[in-house]
Amino acid sequence: MPAWVTFLPPVFCLLFVFIFGAIVGSFLNVCISRLPLEKSFIWPGSRCGQCLQPIRWYDNIPLISYWVLRGKCRTCGAPFSIRYFIVELATALCFLGLFYLEIFENVHELDVLRAPAGFPPWQGLVVFGFHAILLSFLLVASVCDLDRQTIPLSLTVTGTIIGLIGAVLFPWPWPNALAGAVQPANMPWRRPGVVIRAGLYPWPVWALPDVPWLQPGGNWQTGLATGLAGMLAGTLMLRGVRFLFGLGMGSQYMEDAPEMEEGQPSWFASRWISWLGRVGGKALGLGDADLMMMAGAFLGWQPILVAFFLAALPGVVMGLTQVAVRGYTTLPFGPALAFGVMITCLGWRSIGPQVQLFFFDGLLVLALGGCCCVLLIGGGYLIRFVRFLRE
Repeated sequence: MPAWVTFLPPVFCLLFVFIFGAIVGSFLNVCISRLPLEKSFIWPGSRCGQCLQPIRWYDNIPLISYWVLRGKCRTCGAPFSIRYFIVELATALCFLGLFYLEIFENVHELDVLRAPAGFPPWQGLVVFGFHAILLSFLLVASVCDLDRQTIPLSLTVTGTIIGLIGAVLFPWPWPNALAGAVQPANMPWRRPGVVIRAGLYPWPVWALPDVPWLQPGGNWQTGLATGLAGMLAGTLMLRGVRFLFGLGMGSQYMEDAPEMEEGQPSWFASRWISWLGRVGGKALGLGDADLMMMAGAFLGWQPILVAFFLAALPGVVMGLTQVAVRGYTTLPFGPALAFGVMITCLGWRSIGPQVQLFFFDGLLVLALGGCCCVLLIGGGYLIRFVRFLRE
């Protein structure tokens, strides 16, 4: 642990973060309830959904009030969902774990957290706060996807804007110094043995020596390019997966065509665009693409690609659980994507060196992208063929 921990009782820090996380969780409950319905999360204040009476402040204390009231409204006795307590507790525990890993354990190996001090340096708190904001957005998106099979666009667009602002203000390798961020500095970044140190953002958009207008790094151009590349990679990757897999699966997984008003002209271009948007619509929602767009703005394009593959197995498990418990035929992929994003963010120190070869060689990136496209289409056709044989 860093030396400053000995000057400040760790239990006090963790307790404060836990309480703060529970308070944030209470606010996230409001967002989860209102954003899918396109309601304001600011006005009106919290109130019972049955009798519409405002909830008093002492009946709205995170984690405590639910059990004091025994999960019921004080005025009319209508039951409150246990989800409110679960979200508050989950947010508190997630904030606690994030703070411990990033500040106490220094999983990103930030230089500012290695130096002795009496309190966590502000740079470390910014890193924690930035990732805590991402975590909060992911929690809201996950619960909305589980409850309603939808991820509000207002949520993901707001998160994307915040991520891009952070990318401009804190470009790679901040808070680490630019000198020594890549060792050895005179070798191509794709070569084995080259160490690329992570900052708030794990990696820049591309190898800086290969892009003159990004040099020397640590500037707003590098940050903006990293955030934009992550945003585009996240949304285009999920939209591409939706289209290619749906292309192989056939019309059964295509969204229904919108009804045309009588007498309304139908242009060929509009029909073609409509068809492109409907392919694979029943297999994967566009909300998942928007979620990865948001996460890409926070992390960059390389971690987002890795996060998608890490989310595959949890996605299958969560989807099958939803089918078994609730009987849904649509599988919410948002929680698995959120899980993959946070695992990638916190584990990049171990993940990054394993995939470094693939992300700084342009030809190799294109070749891998082509192989994935072929596999997605082939996988869709294979499932389609197996279903045909069974029928």
